[in-house]
Amino acid sequence: METLFELEKEESKKEVPLAMRMRPRNLQEFVGQKHILQEGSLLQRAILSDRISSLIFFGPSGTGKTALAYIIANSTKGSFKSLNAVTSFLADVRNIIAEARERRRINKKRTILFIDELHHFNKSQQDAFMADVEDGTIILIGATVHNPYFAINSPLLSRSLVFEFKPLEEKDLLVIMKRALLDKEGGLGNFRVRMEEEALHHLAKQSEGDARRALNALEIGVLTTRPDKQGMIQFTLAVAEESIQRKVVLYDKDEDEHYNTISAFIKSMRGSDPDATLYWLAKMIVAGEDPRFIARRIVICAAEDVGNADPQALVLANSALQVSEFVGMPEAKIPLAQAAVYVATCPKSNSSYLGIEKAIADVEKGKTLEVPKHLQVGSYKGAEKLGRGQNYLYPHNYKDHLIKQEYIPERKKYYQPSGMGYEKVIRERMEKLEKLIKSGRKGKDSQKSSETAQ
Repeated sequence: METLFELEKEESKKEVPLAMRMRPRNLQEFVGQKHILQEGSLLQRAILSDRISSLIFFGPSGTGKTALAYIIANSTKGSFKSLNAVTSFLADVRNIIAEARERRRINKKRTILFIDELHHFNKSQQDAFMADVEDGTIILIGATVHNPYFAINSPLLSRSLVFEFKPLEEKDLLVIMKRALLDKEGGLGNFRVRMEEEALHHLAKQSEGDARRALNALEIGVLTTRPDKQGMIQFTLAVAEESIQRKVVLYDKDEDEHYNTISAFIKSMRGSDPDATLYWLAKMIVAGEDPRFIARRIVICAAEDVGNADPQALVLANSALQVSEFVGMPEAKIPLAQAAVYVATCPKSNSSYLGIEKAIADVEKGKTLEVPKHLQVGSYKGAEKLGRGQNYLYPHNYKDHLIKQEYIPERKKYYQPSGMGYEKVIRERMEKLEKLIKSGRKGKDSQKSSETAQ
């Protein structure tokens, strides 16, 4: 089977994308990812000594995952095979494993198997080659844009070194593009290009750390721009803007970036930063997130992080949820923004959330308390004989609509209102009620007071 890195001999280099032609051949040509490939690092030493173990590369597109696998392919003395999980089947993997076993048996030569887009193999398919990774029949290099802790089987992860590739810095992209402009063998060095520095920086910035995107934009700009009378291609800022066009928002709806973005959105509302809140909201809207999902997160934040510091937050958030369900996008972005900003700028209190968490913990782990008999239902025949619902004191019959009686067998303290926003009023009211309770009112006074606890 032809590997990912083998080019058919009859294929002209001109037909191969610039990003593929400019793949680095060795570590000296590799740009970026210094955090894992700096001088003396584990990964660098393993590649140079041809002693790699199973590896998982993960990170955004165009950051060098496949390029580094290409370098390993060029430097290893072992047999190097590659597959793309999008276009390959489990039978392909099994064929390579069978060959690897035979190769190992006959000449003791190891086999390195590179699987690009590894996350496209489901958990059962990944399990199929687990044993061969474990016994060393194959050394696996897997590449994925998804967080491997979501997409890759735990046993496979535990037997591999995991390396995260980060978006390339703008300075790295500038190095890569300038190299492509000068390279006459695989790059664009045979074209006469006058590149405006502003245009180059624009491509680097709009590529958002993706070298493939930067090189694709550079190539299309050079190839589609007519030379002037002197035969010079004028690569201006206008050409750069046309070449890169509208940037694509990185947002995988069922994986890492989805959860990271909604996490940033919630934490920005909790942290009372309306501008950050609107940015993350905009990112989700542009990426096509379901507005109902966004609205539900605003509702939860309003209840958990604002609570009774501003009870209106939950009302407004719930209204935004209802509106988003029948208005739809793009109009739904307006009530979503209104509700998100309101929640972000509200006084904050998580007292209700902490209270219910503590109460649930008591119910789950502690002794289950019985409902006091006077609070039980007493309206059915025979309830009186059982003592159910008897001697209950109806608070509205008493002064201040309050009477001392037992509502729980063991005294508990779950809700402790903060001094934020409306909870300051609630706290003052509770303190006044507590004083009245402690006054020892026994419940014999049925005269109502015109005064109410505030």
